[in-house]
Amino acid sequence: MTFWFNLIKLKYKNLSLRERTLNVFLATLGKPLSMNNHIEINPKIMMGKPIIKGTRIPVYLILNLLAAGYTFERIIKAYPDLTKKDIKAALGYAQALTKYEQEIVPRIVMK
Repeated sequence: MTFWFNLIKLKYKNLSLRERTLNVFLATLGKPLSMNNHIEINPKIMMGKPIIKGTRIPVYLILNLLAAGYTFERIIKAYPDLTKKDIKAALGYAQALTKYEQEIVPRIVMK
């Protein structure tokens, strides 16, 4: 397993997404972090947002396009630098971050 998955699964599985992301960033001391040679987190590129390695295309953009109903082919047509493996890596990244989340929607307390 990669460094990224080991951190998520073993060390930070009981933390919130925000805490896990911060701890992973601090653990790398601002050094670039890559996942499966497709996803990169580098504080010098797009303020440390996860991107597709070798591009400035953030993972969240790909996830938003998929959520909006775009197919892999349509995304690749709009962003020719991407491959199907890049899009699958973005989905894998999202899966890895949310795997241990217990609650997605914050609770609203009504008085």
